[in-house]
Amino acid sequence: MRKIVVTEFISLDGVIENPGWTFPYWNDEIAAFKGAETSASDALLLGRVTYQGFAAAWPQSQDEGAEYFNNVRKYVVSTTLDSAEWNNSVLIKDNVAAEITAIKQQQGQDIAVHGSARLALWLMQQGLVDRLHLLVYPVVLGQGQRLFPEGIPGTLKLAESKTFSSGVVALVYELEHS
Repeated sequence: MRKIVVTEFISLDGVIENPGWTFPYWNDEIAAFKGAETSASDALLLGRVTYQGFAAAWPQSQDEGAEYFNNVRKYVVSTTLDSAEWNNSVLIKDNVAAEITAIKQQQGQDIAVHGSARLALWLMQQGLVDRLHLLVYPVVLGQGQRLFPEGIPGTLKLAESKTFSSGVVALVYELEHS
């Protein structure tokens, strides 16, 4: 069975919104960590906002990951989109939990969720997330959308941690489903 892996850039105070603040910390170590994530997944699961941002940026990109993002299978969860036109995209509008459960049961590699904060939280609440990859940046932003809003409990088991020379820490958690 495939695993859903949520991957987020996060500040020390839990903010994941508009991660432009991560750019000064990017280095080869972080690129290698993100490259390993990409190599382990053969599908993306995205919310509407992240999907639209990626669809606007990646087709014109010459960056290292452009081929992957432009060609990988993309599942887009949205009740407001009528279509998902970006190459190799599939729209999921109805019976979302059942559709995602069926995708997890297919043969294949991990299914990565990049950003997509509301979707990531909903997936965790539904017990559909298997791993959480957090790149924790040594900044306190003081405001912005947080991955875990107040009142959302959970239990995580640390599976791996790695400190990068830029001060960023990679934390990989397994989610414990009750």
